[in-house]
Amino acid sequence: LQEAAARQQQQQVGGRLGGRAHARGRMVNIRRATLDDLVAMQSTNLHCLPENYQMKYYFYHILSWPQLLYVAEDYNHKIVGYVLAKMDEDLSKGLHGHITSLAVLRTHRKLGLATKLMRAAQKDMEETFRAKFVSLHVRHSNYAAFHLYTGTL
Repeated sequence: LQEAAARQQQQQVGGRLGGRAHARGRMVNIRRATLDDLVAMQSTNLHCLPENYQMKYYFYHILSWPQLLYVAEDYNHKIVGYVLAKMDEDLSKGLHGHITSLAVLRTHRKLGLATKLMRAAQKDMEETFRAKFVSLHVRHSNYAAFHLYTGTL
């Protein structure tokens, strides 16, 4: 049942956001994350980023905002990227979303996956929660991320 729901979400995301990208001639799908994806998301995080989270933090996100976690899955059903997003609980700036973490394995970069993951989460923040904007934090030394957030999105 959970797999059928994930396939349905994949089709919906693919239809509205161009949820597929080609990696060396093969397809990569963008779909909503499920509980079964959390270990692979954590593994991707450990391979890509210096900021790492305990599994309970992934559970907190998927239980609180299941609409806002997306994965990029290759043709072998391997998770090659993810976005971990949430609605910010500090309402002093108005209702807004926050990108907690975004990562794509090196083997699958330069395919537009980070952009597709971000847009999927952003769209659901707007449509589901009526978010007015999205915030995130970027290290000054992460030029690729800075370019993505300022030049592409």
